[in-house]
Amino acid sequence: MAETPADLADSGADGIDAATAHEDAQWSLPARRWVVIGALALGFVLALLDTLGVQAFGVPGALTALGLVAIAAAVLYGLSGTGSETLSRAPLAAADALTALPDPCYVTDRRGAVLFANEAYRSLSGGFDGGRTVPVERLLSGQGEGAEVSFRLAQAARTGFAAEEDVRIGPPNAQRTYRAVVRPLSGASGGAVWLLRDMTNERERAETAERTHLRSLSYIEHAPFGFFATDEEGGLVFMNARLASWLGVVPERLTERKTKLSELVLGEVPALAEGGAGGEESLPPLDVDLKGADGKAIPVRILRSRVPSTGKRPPRVFALVLTRTTGDKAEETARDAEMRFARFFNNAPIGIATIDADGRIDNANRSFVAYVGDGVERGTQLTSLLLEEDRPAVDEAVANARGGRFPAAPIDVRLARSPDRVGQLYASRVDTGAGAGIVVYLIDATEQKSLELQFAQSQKMQAVGQLAGGVAHDFNNLLTAIIGFCDLLLARHQAGDPSFADVVQIKQNANRAANLTRQLLAFSRRQTLRPKILSLTDALAELQNLLARLLTEKVELKIVHGRELGLVKVDQNQLEQVIINLAVNARDAMPDGGRLTIRTANVSEADSRALDHPLMPHGEYVLIEVGDTGTGIPKENLGKIFEPFFTTKDPSKGTGLGLSTVYGIIKQTGGFVFPYSTIGKGTTFRIYLPRYIETAADKAAEAATVAAVPEATDLTGKGTILLVEDEDAVRTFAARALGTRGYEVLQAESGEVALDVVRGHEGRIDLVVSDVVMPNMDGPTMAKELKGLLPGVPIIFVSGYAEDAFAKNLDPDQDFHFLPKPFSLKQLAAAVKEVMDSSK
Repeated sequence: MAETPADLADSGADGIDAATAHEDAQWSLPARRWVVIGALALGFVLALLDTLGVQAFGVPGALTALGLVAIAAAVLYGLSGTGSETLSRAPLAAADALTALPDPCYVTDRRGAVLFANEAYRSLSGGFDGGRTVPVERLLSGQGEGAEVSFRLAQAARTGFAAEEDVRIGPPNAQRTYRAVVRPLSGASGGAVWLLRDMTNERERAETAERTHLRSLSYIEHAPFGFFATDEEGGLVFMNARLASWLGVVPERLTERKTKLSELVLGEVPALAEGGAGGEESLPPLDVDLKGADGKAIPVRILRSRVPSTGKRPPRVFALVLTRTTGDKAEETARDAEMRFARFFNNAPIGIATIDADGRIDNANRSFVAYVGDGVERGTQLTSLLLEEDRPAVDEAVANARGGRFPAAPIDVRLARSPDRVGQLYASRVDTGAGAGIVVYLIDATEQKSLELQFAQSQKMQAVGQLAGGVAHDFNNLLTAIIGFCDLLLARHQAGDPSFADVVQIKQNANRAANLTRQLLAFSRRQTLRPKILSLTDALAELQNLLARLLTEKVELKIVHGRELGLVKVDQNQLEQVIINLAVNARDAMPDGGRLTIRTANVSEADSRALDHPLMPHGEYVLIEVGDTGTGIPKENLGKIFEPFFTTKDPSKGTGLGLSTVYGIIKQTGGFVFPYSTIGKGTTFRIYLPRYIETAADKAAEAATVAAVPEATDLTGKGTILLVEDEDAVRTFAARALGTRGYEVLQAESGEVALDVVRGHEGRIDLVVSDVVMPNMDGPTMAKELKGLLPGVPIIFVSGYAEDAFAKNLDPDQDFHFLPKPFSLKQLAAAVKEVMDSSK
């Protein structure tokens, strides 16, 4: 007979160990009462939570099992009490609670004997062993696998461990599946609570769902259309057999390496086609050509839908692949036109995007996505991709387009993630059958804007250079007269004369002014250069001591020579001036000391192609890099540093012509100079000089000039000189200077007058000294006319401009000599003496 709650109450006290009873007797009756009541309350709450669907540890029924443990513990603990009527009624209440549970459950002692079983369990085990309530292990004895399962559960109960397994109980033709949960009872009395939950319906539902899934999967595998699924990164996670047969591939191989759609398509996949699984559920269809098994194109239309993540299932994109079969002629023509448009749209070299009424991107081609970045997705706000200050103009352009107004000039926009990149944006309205849409065109104009800025800067520098050159030329005429008359005065005054020192001061300041004009001419690229083949390694070695003195002991000088450095053809004096100017600027930028590094290196043609200098032709160069660790140049000043007279120094520390001279010399030499600067870290100038390949003729010419003609000490001479100069002061000084040296001077203030003088002179003319720039007829034109009147007569051109500025206007066979302005009396006399002696 199964025990009733009353039987369990009557016999429970005898089943308690004496040690346990003695120990529990130490507790007061109120304390024991509250323990029992608390355990009962906890058990009921846990069982209620399980009924509401709350799971513990991911196991159905776990909370009920824990609740039963609490209730069973209350039963046993209550039975162990003595001497209290109230307490003796506690196990009766607990037993009633267990009886009311719908799931079969029972409580065993430490030996496995059933102390209590509720009505559900008695019904389950009834009729076995004469109607006695027996544990699960007795129910399943002799049933093979069931007996093994019950043995493991009983062993866990006896050893005080929790366990749970699925068992099948009942007649062979009507067995049901139960989840048997065993939980040990704490305390010296031991024992366990057993709970059996009927899982038959859930198992049947799972088996049904599995069969349904297999049928669906079989249908998808052999359906007359292709199907695939991708993860949020666009990688394949499933492909049906139909699509695999079209492509001639093994699906498992593609899904293992997460192949993307772009690898299966001929040509380009439309932009925004392989996005992740976020965003809206519906995606626009794709018209593409897949790579068929025989290598031929399979035209298909792909219909896609996003499925968001739910629970543990990750987000997916499901795609239906339909072959574009031919229909009637009109439908086929429309389909082909649609396909061609899709290809043109996606492969267009400019960015194209369509936006909705709220300014969100609805579709975009590959060029648009490549320009703005891979982070753009369908639904992204167009203006969010741009800098904030550019957004109002874009909003206005879109509004104008939506209103049907013809688009004005393009808008220059910059990307928020890359402000250095500049794009030109157009917006226009396109009327479709479904209404009007807005199309945005975006062209990458970064390189164009860079070229425009560089060209504008070049034009500005050229204009300033022309102005500076003209000013320098006029100043050179004035300085020639000042220096020349100073020489005449010094020739008449001795060193002890009170006026001698004043004249010397005038000449010295005139020479300083002449140095400034030379710098202006260097900037305007109108100075005379004397280029020669040079090794930069040797030139820097000769200059190292001078640089060390200029930099002072606070600044460390480091020169790094490139290996097997190429040759250059430059004016050594002018190149040294460039290095000195840069070194002085670096020194002034490091008032507290620092390091100046001069580095040289070869630059191959491939290296020059990699440089970001559009205006520099590709070719072989030799690099001179001058870098300091100074204060740096502010970005707003970096574009002005080569302008004449621009300086941030005190007036007493510079004229603002140092970097202008550097720029002019390098440009006139055929090279390029680029500044780089970071505030607080320093400035670096990189100079690229064309690499020169020395020939046998160059070596012969160099050998011929080794034996230099010694400078003449006697500057007097004989002969008749035709002096042509439009500046009266210069002509007067030159005539007096040559006259005092023994020459007869014929003067002319213009080219026309000079021709008249030659025609009217009956004697011999031995030399012509002429200015270059004169009104009406300039010096080169006059020289052409004189070839017939004075054949073989040498000519010396004097000018404030460079020799190259006018040499191109002369006949190729015209032999001439050149004397730059300003010149002194001694320089003029020496030049005339040298030419006169060489022509004899």
